[in-house]
Amino acid sequence: MDRSADTTAAMLGSARTFGAHRRRHRYLRAAALAAAVALAIGACSSNSDEGSGAAGSSTAGSGTSAAASVTGLLPIGNAELQSIVESTAKELMLPGVVVLLRTPSGDQTVTYGTTERGGGAPVTLDDHVRVGSNTKTWTGTVILQQVQEGKIALTDPVSKYRPDVPGGDGITIEQLLNMRSGLFNYSETLELNEALDQDPQRTWTPDQLLALAFTHPPYFPPGQGYHYSNTNFVLLGLIAEQLDGKPLQEVFQDRLFGPLGLKNTVFPDSNALPTPYSRGYMYGTNVQTMTDPALPAEMQAEAKAGTLAPNDVTDGNPSWAWSAGSGIATANDLATWVEALADGKALDAEMQAVRMASFQPTDPTKPGGPEYGLAMAKMGPLYGHTGELPGYNSFMGSDPESGVTLVVWANLAPAANGQDPASGIAKTIVDAMFPPAAAPASIPAPAPTS
Repeated sequence: MDRSADTTAAMLGSARTFGAHRRRHRYLRAAALAAAVALAIGACSSNSDEGSGAAGSSTAGSGTSAAASVTGLLPIGNAELQSIVESTAKELMLPGVVVLLRTPSGDQTVTYGTTERGGGAPVTLDDHVRVGSNTKTWTGTVILQQVQEGKIALTDPVSKYRPDVPGGDGITIEQLLNMRSGLFNYSETLELNEALDQDPQRTWTPDQLLALAFTHPPYFPPGQGYHYSNTNFVLLGLIAEQLDGKPLQEVFQDRLFGPLGLKNTVFPDSNALPTPYSRGYMYGTNVQTMTDPALPAEMQAEAKAGTLAPNDVTDGNPSWAWSAGSGIATANDLATWVEALADGKALDAEMQAVRMASFQPTDPTKPGGPEYGLAMAKMGPLYGHTGELPGYNSFMGSDPESGVTLVVWANLAPAANGQDPASGIAKTIVDAMFPPAAAPASIPAPAPTS
């Protein structure tokens, strides 16, 4: 889930670093969300077979430039949006991409390609996809709701709820939420990556995941650093269940999905996806891309030439990601959810204020870089997250001030060159709408991230 990035991406930071598992860093890398968007697009050239028969389409709710009337934004026309998607999709050999852009002037959508590589139905906004670490925002929001209700405090030690956590007396709930606990990220272990390659349909329990993490020493003492770790959010999912006295599926439904009308959002208990859905593809293996999501140069050349095909990883069991990244949703539901995150519909005013004041640099030595707070990232002008599970990459971000919401998903992740497709497309769109000269001061200057 890490990845190198750059620019407004700084806004996002390194997806990899962020995304814990982007290869086990990268998957679930979503956290890297900040980084994600930061990625530069483009080392791959287009594959003449990929997407060649897939028609792209673009529609707008009103007018040809949805952002035209929004102060501080530059308009982005339908043709420009379509061009961004198609050029990147061909360059990275993506089977399918969906983009949903909301502004006060209307909605714009672009769909490119198909739900299956080399065929299948055209992708649509109704397709269900795995949203990876965007799931963390569900888990974190539930915990913050429980804080509102007095069931738990941000200052509570995790040992109060899970005595088995090494050093848990010195780790607070807040440090789990903001990735500053120091706990080892289980998705960076060779054991997990080997298992995902050898038995992708294996069902993992949360305690098995924690056992992988707890055999490794912490990255740093609690509160003395930042490291994206899925371990934090598996613990938070277990605590949320404990406090509400019911399975996490029911907790999410009762607290989030039902109240917000998210009828196409699912926290699965199997490897199945609701219909309609898009299949997901990945080059290489989890072990092969564990430390670097990019394929070796010779394999990248084979992919470009069309002699190396990505693997269909749609049916892998997402239980290894659980409350850190196994969620499923559609583009419209992601947009509704990230707007609720950013404008406070999911929390009371006091708790939303706490959350919005919680963002801290992921690397204090890089001013203007990505920031992470209480289960949410700040990516330049947008608040939200990114997500990646084998075969799927997604980005969701919303800015209450300008009224801009952006959702992008792609059904291949990572690309052969290691890039995060959806995040790269999102970065290009945000750069076009919020250029340095017109952007709010909060948008950092272009800078590489890792």
